[in-house]
Amino acid sequence: MKVLLIKDVKSLGKAGEVKDVKDGYGKNFLIGKGFAKHATDDIIAQHKEDEKQAAEDLAAEIASLKELAIKLDKAEIIITKKLGQNGHLFGAITKDEVAHALLEQHKIKIDKKHITDKVAIKTVGEHDLDLKLGHAIHATLHVDVQGE
Repeated sequence: MKVLLIKDVKSLGKAGEVKDVKDGYGKNFLIGKGFAKHATDDIIAQHKEDEKQAAEDLAAEIASLKELAIKLDKAEIIITKKLGQNGHLFGAITKDEVAHALLEQHKIKIDKKHITDKVAIKTVGEHDLDLKLGHAIHATLHVDVQGE
């Protein structure tokens, strides 16, 4: 019996492979537990079409992330915050504040989890933040912190 593996099966193969197995093992275990489907021509053709669609979706996502990275490299946001007696900020500029300012000033929505700088912004001046957008695409956002 030929089966198309849907999930990785230890000691048998990886998802997407067509394997020849014994009837009982294929019907009772692999198909019964949802690890595989019976490998008919229709099922194999559908699987190839799904893989092709997934590759196209991934390419489109990568292209849109590259466009977003170009926009973010050119963008500059200004954040104003209260200053203390010594000229330092009260608290630090948070990732949430950066994401909110980017949405307000440039209409670009980004998740605060994509902002990866480990050093908190605690001083007035210009700072560059590193953004990891996914699929190994990075952008640099210029942030100008001003005091009130």
